[in-house]
Amino acid sequence: MREKERRRCELQAEVLKALAHPLRLAVVQYLAKEEKCVCEIVDYVGTSQSNISKHLSIMKRVGILSDRKEGLSVYYRLNMPCALNFFQCVQDIIETQISERSAALR
Repeated sequence: MREKERRRCELQAEVLKALAHPLRLAVVQYLAKEEKCVCEIVDYVGTSQSNISKHLSIMKRVGILSDRKEGLSVYYRLNMPCALNFFQCVQDIIETQISERSAALR
């Protein structure tokens, strides 16, 4: 593998690693339609502000999210709407596996 291809794969892996947490997946799906204030995200996922801030920072660092400040509030928005298509693909795989396993047990 050439160096350019290796680096591309490394960068893609960083994005996938940033998504590889249930709380982060929930945040991405929550931000699908519109940007939200950190306080709204905290309420939605039910965790502490310091915990959610760490997760938001990870996703922002790799470009999944971006933010803007308005007064004392910080709003996050999804920069990667194509992730939602990926999540649907994953869901389809899960449903197929469940269906196949159910059929095998009958």
